[in-house]
Amino acid sequence: MPIKGGSFLIEESQPADVFTPEELTAEHRDIGRTAAQFFAKEVAPNIDRIQHQEPGVAVAALRTSASLGLTSMAIPEEYGGLAMDMASAMVVAEQLAGDGSYAAWHGAHTGIGTLPIVYFGTPEQKRKYLPKLATAEMIAAYALSEPHAGSDALAARTRADLNAEGTHYILNGQKMWITNGGAADLITVFAKVGGEQFAAFLVERAFGGVTSGAEEKRWGLRAAPQLRSIWITFRCPWGTCSARLGAGILLRSIF
Repeated sequence: MPIKGGSFLIEESQPADVFTPEELTAEHRDIGRTAAQFFAKEVAPNIDRIQHQEPGVAVAALRTSASLGLTSMAIPEEYGGLAMDMASAMVVAEQLAGDGSYAAWHGAHTGIGTLPIVYFGTPEQKRKYLPKLATAEMIAAYALSEPHAGSDALAARTRADLNAEGTHYILNGQKMWITNGGAADLITVFAKVGGEQFAAFLVERAFGGVTSGAEEKRWGLRAAPQLRSIWITFRCPWGTCSARLGAGILLRSIF
């Protein structure tokens, strides 16, 4: 029986169900070597510059990793990705863990920034965004937390109200602690439609109406950009940036 989610924590598992490094294929090991070489050449020599948030350094590294396919493991081939398995993504993550700050950059983009579109995006959204996320032409982020809603995501106060003509949602609200937020071109924003239905919206910075606050100064993961706040006030065209109503609850439970 396949393991689902975190069920392995509370259910008895058989040894055959446990994946070990010895089961990695030759292809997995090649991916690991590519990721290790990338880290040694592009990240390790620039750690001080990345830690001091020198503009453009981490983004340049991320885009170099994209040219090697390291940002597109989970993206289907028809959208410019490699369509690899989860073990491949974990092998990459292991090699990038040598610096937590860069790993946060990479993980926020390829994980919570990209996977919601892979799993829940409409065909139009996938065609529009996934090829650009695969190459890191667009940097992705995920905006859920708010001043009054952290772990209790359903207490969010950010609203999305459909205009009278039914052509646009009007989004208004404040989000906090957004990894990659300052550099992100595409942000998955959670809001309540009409103040009730929890939904996710794809917001391009180029749309206008997204105002960034100061970067959070932290003791750890200093180079991973995390915005203290972003304010969102803009008109979101119906069908262009909206997700299925109610899908926000499912998205939040997964990510």
